[in-house]
Amino acid sequence: MCAAALEEYCGSVFWNASYVQREDPDLPVCIQQTVLIWIPLGFLWLGAPWLLGSLCTGKRFNRKHLSKLYLCKQLVVSLLLVTAIAALAVTLGEDYGPNKDSSSTVKNAGVFYVNPVLYAVTWILLLLCQEGVRRMKEAVDSTILFLFWLLLVVCNIVPFQSLIREAFKQGEISDVPHFCIFYISFGLEVIALVLSAVADIAPEAEELNTQNFHCLSAAFLSRITFNWINSMVIKGYKQPLVQEDMWELNKADRTASIDQVFQSFMQSDLAAARVRLQTELRKKREKKRAQEDTLENGLCNGLREGVSQDVLMMTLKKDFTKSALLKVLQDILIFVSPQILKLMISFTQDKSRPDWEGYMYAVLLLLVAILQSLLLQQYFHLCFVLGVQVRTAIMTAVYKKALVMSNDNRKESSVGETVNLMSADAQRFNDLTSFIHLLWSCPLQIILSIAFLWMELGPSALAGLAAMVILVPLNALLATKIENMKFKDQRLKIMNEILNGIKVSILKLYAWEPSFQTQIGSVRDKELELMKKSAYLTCVSIVSFAVFVGVSSENILTPEIAFTSISIFNLIRFPLSMLPLTCSLSLQTVVSKDRLEKFLGSEELESDSVQHDPSFGIVCDGSFAWDRNAEPLVSLDIKPGRLVAVVGAVGSGKSSLMSALLGEMHRTKGFINIQGSLAFVPQQAWIQNATLRDNILFGSPHEDKKLQEVIEACALIPDLELLPGGDLTEIGEKGVNLSGGQKQRISLARAAYNQADIYLLDDPLSAVDSHVGKHLFDKVIGPKGLLKDKTRILVTHGLSFLPYADEIVVLLDGEVSEVGSYQSLRASRGAFSEFLDTYAGEQRKSTLSDSGNDALLSHCITDISCTSFCTLYNLPVHHIFTPISSVRLRRKSSCVKKPEAVDQTKDGQRLIEKETMETGRVKFSVYLKYLRAMGWSYFVLASMSLISSTAASVGQSVWLSDWTNDAVVYYNMTYPPGKVNTRVAVYGVLGLSQGIFVFIASLLLAKGAVAASTSLHSRLLHSILRAPMLFFDTTPIGRVVNRFAKDIYTIDEAIPQSFRSWLVCLLSVLGILFVISFATPVFVIVIIPLAVLYYFVQVFYIGMSRQLRRLDSVTRSPIFSHFGETVSGLSVIRAYGHQERFLKHNEIVMDENLKSIYPWIVSNRWLAIRLEFLGNLVVFFAALFAVIARETMDSGLVGLSISNALSITQVLNWLVRMNSELETNVVAVERVDEYTGIEKEAEWINDNRPPDKWPEEGRLEFEDYKVRYRPGLDLVLHGITCNIKSTEKIGIVGRTGAGKSSLTNCLFRIIESAAGRILIDGIDISTIGLHDLRRRLTIIPQDPVLFSGTLRMNLDPFDTFSDEDIWRALELSHLTDFVAGLQEKLQYAVTEGGENLSVGQRQLLCLARALLRKSRILFLDEATAAVDLETDSLIQNTIRKEFSHCTVLTIAHRLHSILDCSRVMVLDAGKIVEFDSPSNLFEKRGQFYAMAKDAGITGEEITAL
Repeated sequence: MCAAALEEYCGSVFWNASYVQREDPDLPVCIQQTVLIWIPLGFLWLGAPWLLGSLCTGKRFNRKHLSKLYLCKQLVVSLLLVTAIAALAVTLGEDYGPNKDSSSTVKNAGVFYVNPVLYAVTWILLLLCQEGVRRMKEAVDSTILFLFWLLLVVCNIVPFQSLIREAFKQGEISDVPHFCIFYISFGLEVIALVLSAVADIAPEAEELNTQNFHCLSAAFLSRITFNWINSMVIKGYKQPLVQEDMWELNKADRTASIDQVFQSFMQSDLAAARVRLQTELRKKREKKRAQEDTLENGLCNGLREGVSQDVLMMTLKKDFTKSALLKVLQDILIFVSPQILKLMISFTQDKSRPDWEGYMYAVLLLLVAILQSLLLQQYFHLCFVLGVQVRTAIMTAVYKKALVMSNDNRKESSVGETVNLMSADAQRFNDLTSFIHLLWSCPLQIILSIAFLWMELGPSALAGLAAMVILVPLNALLATKIENMKFKDQRLKIMNEILNGIKVSILKLYAWEPSFQTQIGSVRDKELELMKKSAYLTCVSIVSFAVFVGVSSENILTPEIAFTSISIFNLIRFPLSMLPLTCSLSLQTVVSKDRLEKFLGSEELESDSVQHDPSFGIVCDGSFAWDRNAEPLVSLDIKPGRLVAVVGAVGSGKSSLMSALLGEMHRTKGFINIQGSLAFVPQQAWIQNATLRDNILFGSPHEDKKLQEVIEACALIPDLELLPGGDLTEIGEKGVNLSGGQKQRISLARAAYNQADIYLLDDPLSAVDSHVGKHLFDKVIGPKGLLKDKTRILVTHGLSFLPYADEIVVLLDGEVSEVGSYQSLRASRGAFSEFLDTYAGEQRKSTLSDSGNDALLSHCITDISCTSFCTLYNLPVHHIFTPISSVRLRRKSSCVKKPEAVDQTKDGQRLIEKETMETGRVKFSVYLKYLRAMGWSYFVLASMSLISSTAASVGQSVWLSDWTNDAVVYYNMTYPPGKVNTRVAVYGVLGLSQGIFVFIASLLLAKGAVAASTSLHSRLLHSILRAPMLFFDTTPIGRVVNRFAKDIYTIDEAIPQSFRSWLVCLLSVLGILFVISFATPVFVIVIIPLAVLYYFVQVFYIGMSRQLRRLDSVTRSPIFSHFGETVSGLSVIRAYGHQERFLKHNEIVMDENLKSIYPWIVSNRWLAIRLEFLGNLVVFFAALFAVIARETMDSGLVGLSISNALSITQVLNWLVRMNSELETNVVAVERVDEYTGIEKEAEWINDNRPPDKWPEEGRLEFEDYKVRYRPGLDLVLHGITCNIKSTEKIGIVGRTGAGKSSLTNCLFRIIESAAGRILIDGIDISTIGLHDLRRRLTIIPQDPVLFSGTLRMNLDPFDTFSDEDIWRALELSHLTDFVAGLQEKLQYAVTEGGENLSVGQRQLLCLARALLRKSRILFLDEATAAVDLETDSLIQNTIRKEFSHCTVLTIAHRLHSILDCSRVMVLDAGKIVEFDSPSNLFEKRGQFYAMAKDAGITGEEITAL
């Protein structure tokens, strides 16, 4: 019915099969005039609403210019409109014109009227569409318009050749006007197609395009083939890419944009969760439930739902849906090729069919394959970009959360664990997002495969299903085994602490490296044990699959059935192997999701704990606790502009009061009000890895005059003269190249520069020398200082400043015991007064008068003894300016240099060198190193097994091809049963042997991979622990952690997989090419040019990809370094309110990293699309040669050749993917190897071992001892010669850069001598092992460092002492009460860095360590800097009593503590200038006298001592 109507409409036949069943086929004219015109026009009409949207909505992107390209496009369409009108006019003229033949009644058919009208309307619509595209924001072309022109030209090719053939056949053109109009239109359409393929870039976008990353300015063809990245690929081929070559990010791809979208969904999700929670709580009216319980569980669970996958999905739903759509289309298309193959084989069997059919099938195979490749690559591109965006969103969310975490949660999650959330867990989400569609796509492909196999093989296809049913539980088992994250966290946590411990030299000074090495070793063993298990399970699943492919085959096979089925079996391989991987990845990600939810849903700081009411000053009235169950009570009211001193014993809650005022503690009741902005100086200075100037400015604008004023007030001028780059000198991580005093003064300068209203000063004077402390008080804190008009709350242990405080707050056990002025508290005779009397009474007797002492001094001395007066200045003179901290190695010489011109970066101004990065090809030696670590035997045997497996696979294919020919041989005859059994048996055995060989190879490679991981990790750990201090001073911790986190993860998990896949793919490709060449020998000719093309594509790609991976690794380290720095300085960042600035910086470092990740993703697609085109050509040529040689070839060989060719596309793609992945992953081996090759310290233990009881006497002799920090630098000690007798007590003092710290460093051999030697009890220390030396000496360091673990582990990591010994040491260090009061006693868990103990308690633990070691030589390095007077005197007494039989060297922190020394050594510029008893030195009136005078110490005092 329909056909008849169409025939009447066209005036000709609509369809007749005879048209296509001849040697020169064609389509009937009616189809050409209807269907072939309606297809492209219909497509345009459907797509037009999208393009016209910008004309209708009124939202328009103001593009002023009309480009030449746009005008050309409009001109071409206008001309086409003219041709349509002309066609209509010609038809009207023919039917009704004056020249019409009156005798003829035949008029043109309806189609000749309708088509020109259709075209005319379409061209008018097109003119509007092109204007719509021009007005769209950032549009450079239109996909819809390009596809329309392409369809139109392709459909018009049929009438194009028909008209010419007709003209040749008849010898003339029957309808000249229509003929001419058609060809003019066709020419214009081709021009329009070419124009639509060119991007129309606005001039204002041109310059953006030069540096802007992305395909925003690329035309449709360039976008789908990824041609727009060609310029970077070529650049990467010519020279190694560097960070400066990376393009700017698109706005949408930047961290800030991704985070903004993520947060908006997260907030709405949180709001919904809160509403759900409130409803639930209303329902639960039971009074029994405690408020805390519901609050904690309910709120946390409610909020934890705020970071569910839904939020991630919502954030990226648009791209997510688009990628799903592409995947569905591609999944359906895969099954078209086997059907075409089936038609192709039946075509070769029937020799009577015309040749053009074969050529059509060959072209169809090519077109389907190309379309499939384009869809697949767009899908992958979207998914990988999505993955990166998910990772970015998570990393930013973790960083943001870390900025607002409450203290409870900071205890729970260590820096190592949080870094793991940012690295490993975020990466898991990234990986899953890239493959998440496979969770539904794999089952879909498997179901479709089975449906098609059923059609081919009938019920025997179910053999395949049975194998799958076996597979699924195996993979479930495999996935549940993976719990590796727990051990990874633990290992990174310990590693982080080791690095922090080495940074401050503790680990090296105590020779504790072996203990920590064992700890990490045991965690690593557990981690590898899990790896082994999961690797073996993977092997089992591989085998069952190989057997399934091998055995499932029917008895009598025709070529169509056999090779169509084989093609489908090849298709089912991918989903079958990917489904278990994706499932296990999903399960791992669920673990990561729970960890993230726990972290992101955890409690935050109470934002309302501090109020800001301007009507009254600082009021603090309430109870505050570190965790919810403690109960101290504080009540304070401070008027603006006053100086308030806070005093109290160790652990009385001084720092806690500061934290409460900062809003860092739980408010159990009451409130705090703070009027104005805050500045905070913490007890342990927090220094950033930036220049000294940036540390002071801390984000404030630079004003030179103000900066100079602050630097002068904070006594930093002498330091700047010493530092090589002045205030532009770079400060290392945690301030490694500064002394404790310098750090504290920079911290104070930062506060002074940032003009705040209220200053919270947590004992800033404890880390500086006496005269500097006095200077800082006068110039900065005191009544005449820079901050005189501000409110200052000063926590202090020094008593001499108290008379100057407007108010003194005395704390006792976390409560305010007294408040008042100095005089009123003295008069009230309370606890404060008693405390003063105790410490003043001892030396009342000595009357002091010295005209040099100023008013402050004389005022204090009537009340307070000099002992306590000096207590104020908790640090030695050396600590003010020395560029070499007490036990830290420095990179620079201590000679005083005036800063030169600041223009160029001077030597030493940069401390942290840029991370080195290899360039060019990964050296072959790196692969050899991996294979050597793996074991050659594993590698050779595994390779042999895989070669055997490939041989079995090729044999199977050839056997099958031969088998299918039986269908021809035994045509219409009984098939002999013996023959059937032989066929099936051989086929089955070949399949089974394939499975067995693959299993053996996988097992060997798994064993080898674990061996390689073990070897590389232990070598890296050994090397890092043996590195000299210089390495740690110049290498940020983040950089080393990155090696242990990302690079070891790659070696554990990525390299084994990519290595196995690479071997398998390589052998598969060789096998396939062999089979095709065997079937059609002429194919060998094509292999050569294809191989050349393949080689070039590969070379271009690998140069770029490898370098991008390296850039990714290098730009990732700063993310972790910055994160670690932020977490350690949280209280400071929050106090100053600089969270936003740090977030911004985090975004900047993450964007730098993304700049190398996005091009890497695109480069993978660039490669894949080119390789797939090459693979598609292999298919095309295999089919083409089969058609050409069909007279001589049997159909079995045709099937064999093409079915193998069909699988090559995927295998080729995987081969290059694996090749580049292997090379990019091997970079991890290269990076780990780089750190195993660093210079090492001397041997820990050598053959020359000292006697067991050495040193028995503790005699020290220096013989012309010289030392420099690095070859090429000046000497820091210039020929020190002296003798120290057994049990002598030596004080070491000296001004700026005198070399006191260097002396300690030399004794512990942290730095080695340049000349001369040191003898201890007659043994030259340079001849014995480092550990033999360091274990026999003891030091109580300036920075008390503790490690996470038990208290016992912190005191005795090697378990060498009994509990009694430890309790005795604790008793002598006055810690028994504290430890006995703990529930877990010695097993009390110390958090990372000892944060759950006060600084004073940490210092006492260090004393306990020293008491346990019982060595004959003891060093004290500012051992009492952080304790109050009472504790200080206890420590001093313990040291005098317990170490009376030892030689004690004290680096003088407070001069009074060395007044009772046998002798005092005064150092200056690396030489001993004075060395005698304190009284003799005082009489000499030299340098010591001057220093004593500064500290207010008199001759009578020294004589009395």
